[in-house]
Amino acid sequence: MKSYAYVLNIKPGYEDEYKRRHDEMGEEMRSFLTEAGFQNYHIYRFGLVLFAYFECEDFDRVRQVSAESDVNRRWAEYMGPIMDIDIDSATGFPFLLTEMFCHS
Repeated sequence: MKSYAYVLNIKPGYEDEYKRRHDEMGEEMRSFLTEAGFQNYHIYRFGLVLFAYFECEDFDRVRQVSAESDVNRRWAEYMGPIMDIDIDSATGFPFLLTEMFCHS
């Protein structure tokens, strides 16, 4: 299992709304995450910056299922107006962070 991380930004003034939307995330979106292969997915907030961490067996599958999913498309459209997200055109996914240290 490999781990991945990326950062996102909440637009100023939408911190509470971001939290509310995730608290109300439906079972359909949670099922998508499982189906796509996301495991141990966490999002942390520091000010307006979000740090997302997840693990998966097959990142290419995660990307493919994510790109083809209507559920994921609707979620992105729902969250898009309150966020700033830099997408890597090579992957169609937010720019992944380079791991600098790991202690297991």
